[in-house]
Amino acid sequence: MYHGAEAVVAAIGSFIIVTVILAAIILIFKLRKQTQTRRNNQIRTRAFRNTNPNSSNSLPVDASWSWDPNLKISMEELTRATNNFSSHLIVGDGSFGLVYKAHLSTGVTVAVKKLSPDAFQGFREFAAEMETLSKLRHHNIVKILGYWASGPERLLVYEFIEKGNLDQWLHEPSSPTHQNDDVSTDLIPSPLSWETRVNVIRGVAHGLCYLHGLEKPIIHRDIKASNVLLDSNFEAHIADFGLARRMDKSHSHVSTQFAGTIGYMPPEYRDGSNVANPKVDVYSFGVLMMETVSGHRPNLSVKLDGVDIGLVNWARMMKERNTEVEMLDVNIPREEALKEESVGEYVRIACMCTGELQKDRPEMSEVVKLLDSMSL
Repeated sequence: MYHGAEAVVAAIGSFIIVTVILAAIILIFKLRKQTQTRRNNQIRTRAFRNTNPNSSNSLPVDASWSWDPNLKISMEELTRATNNFSSHLIVGDGSFGLVYKAHLSTGVTVAVKKLSPDAFQGFREFAAEMETLSKLRHHNIVKILGYWASGPERLLVYEFIEKGNLDQWLHEPSSPTHQNDDVSTDLIPSPLSWETRVNVIRGVAHGLCYLHGLEKPIIHRDIKASNVLLDSNFEAHIADFGLARRMDKSHSHVSTQFAGTIGYMPPEYRDGSNVANPKVDVYSFGVLMMETVSGHRPNLSVKLDGVDIGLVNWARMMKERNTEVEMLDVNIPREEALKEESVGEYVRIACMCTGELQKDRPEMSEVVKLLDSMSL
């Protein structure tokens, strides 16, 4: 009788001891998890509040920054300056966001890029563009003036380039995009002359040569007409560095994604290569040259002898036939005394840049020399 009672008491005692031990283990685990969570949050908070624009390891939150201490950047100011980000003030559609024309209270006119909150890679692209642009100093590269960031919101503030982008001047009708008092008649696209087109291309070439010639070269990875802004003198300014990457000592960058725009991307992307180097930009630049001379969009086919072919192959065939002058955009004013040899040299350089193999494409420094030596 007593032995049975003792067994029951022992069993109950063992159960209680095991339960207490398990409860203690669970409590310790929860406390450790809470402690780790607090530490992680503290680390995130410190990283988010680092407002150093040259830091590639942090993404500013609840912060603003500008090169000019007199240029005060805040959400309230930028909202007012863009009329609450009115669609009437949209002047461009860059990677992962829209670009607005903004009049600051100081009287300065700027361009504000508002990244889409739901952009899959928008926040990383914001950090890349901010870090890249804040260090660049060249007259053919657009200048960043500052940024504002809080929570999911990311805004970049650029210098405002008066004439819009090259794509608008090559392809849009001769009428304002938005009918409102804020749009100047200077923004109404009209046919660009041959000389202006060549000078724009020269400016892009100089900008790319600068990027590729840095101690740590920068690959833009999205050279196209809409990323070439034109100032009041039709001087070219390369914009939108959201996909730009610095190269390591091997002068290449291995990416997990294929960057660029259909029609401008080199053939190695089609073949599955994800290694980017300056020759990727050279190819896209060559396509831009062909688009600028012809007025044909790179993602659309061109008809030759009744057959639809791509822009690059069309240019090569026109060059082989010595009919480069026939490539000229029909909108180019014909009162110009065009020299056939200069058109032929221009197309020859474009074909060099779009070589199928990277090793066959020239460096941008060589392209600059060739374009600068062209007689118009």
